[in-house]
Amino acid sequence: MKFRWIFMVLSVVLFSANIVLVWIMSGRGNMAFYITEGVAFVSLLLLFFFYGKIIKPLDTIANGIDLLREQDFSSRLSPVGQREADRIVEMFNRIMAQLKEERLRVREQNHFMDLLIAASPMGIVIFDGHGRVSMCNDAAAKFLGCESTAALRGRSVDDTGSALGCVIAGLPYGGAETVRLSDSMIYRCSRLSFMDKGYAHPFVMIEKLTAEVMKAERKAYEKVIRMIAHEVNNSMAGVNSMLDTVSAAVEDTGDSDLAELVKVCEQRCMAMSRFITSFAAVVKIPDAVLCRCDLNECVGAAKVLLESMCGLRDVKLCMELCDDEVPVMLDRVLMEQALINMVKNSTESLGHGGEVTIVTSSAPPTLTVIDNGPGISEEVERKLFSPFFSTKPDGQGIGLLFISDVLNKHKCTFSLRTGDDGLTRFSVRFPR
Repeated sequence: MKFRWIFMVLSVVLFSANIVLVWIMSGRGNMAFYITEGVAFVSLLLLFFFYGKIIKPLDTIANGIDLLREQDFSSRLSPVGQREADRIVEMFNRIMAQLKEERLRVREQNHFMDLLIAASPMGIVIFDGHGRVSMCNDAAAKFLGCESTAALRGRSVDDTGSALGCVIAGLPYGGAETVRLSDSMIYRCSRLSFMDKGYAHPFVMIEKLTAEVMKAERKAYEKVIRMIAHEVNNSMAGVNSMLDTVSAAVEDTGDSDLAELVKVCEQRCMAMSRFITSFAAVVKIPDAVLCRCDLNECVGAAKVLLESMCGLRDVKLCMELCDDEVPVMLDRVLMEQALINMVKNSTESLGHGGEVTIVTSSAPPTLTVIDNGPGISEEVERKLFSPFFSTKPDGQGIGLLFISDVLNKHKCTFSLRTGDDGLTRFSVRFPR
């Protein structure tokens, strides 16, 4: 545009100079006048020729630069009627068409990736240069315990207070780790990066493996338990039969010491049978038959039994039930048994004395069993819901396995951990 203004200024100046020259020469004879008019006419012709060959192409190129600066790839330049300039115009228009197609392709790809990330069951978290979350999907927000992606954006993952966030924060670049958390959830976390505008942007992929791993574990230990139970029970049946025969023969001899020895053997066989039967019972948990119940009523119905259990260890039982009704869908028999196991674990961790508190709330529907025992270390916390893991010398690791199975059948989310206040909480959140 500035070339056009320069040309217009030059034209006005030259035209004015010609008029003045013609006026001066008009009084000096016809020949001088005609020569002056011819020079003025030729000057104007040269000026217009100069405009068509130089100024107009330069002005067109300047317009093209403005279009590039504004990233307006939809506009095109018109030919100027000058061969070399038209070649530049043709090339420019071709480049603009390619840029438009490339921009459209990139936008379509970005839109597809946004839809793919949003719909993916795998959690994806993208970080900025300061390690804060710049983008994430709904799955990642759910895994990290946030209500929405907006609540997570702009924060560091370890600020969420979730155990998974701490794992992600400590994950090195290029590293991958499979973790089992205190809520029995199992995740595969991988930290990678992608290039954008010449910069590497780190991101983390979170894959939930809980269902697959638990299914594989259950299939494995079911097979082992059934095989062991079959062999042990068959052996115990034969041994008991022989012991009955020996016991009858010993009674005839009147040897009391030998009779006592046979009785001890019989008791040990019965104990072994009960021991293996307790393992077999884990793989025979029935499916939950859900019905609408008041959580407060279900907890209150087990109060007498729980107080009796706590009384054996001189543990004080407190119940802080919500004033409002807490409607939930549950199997009362299975949930009552799970609650008994929760309280039993708390009393066993306390040893003798201490306090266990059962708390319910309605928004959201939650059941929490709290004890003031010695607490759970981070190392133990990650192994709590592993099959047959126990911190007790004589523990079989069946209680927590049973509880997690029952709660998963109810589609509950739960966690067992010791807080900063020193209290250990088994929190169970029911689906709405």
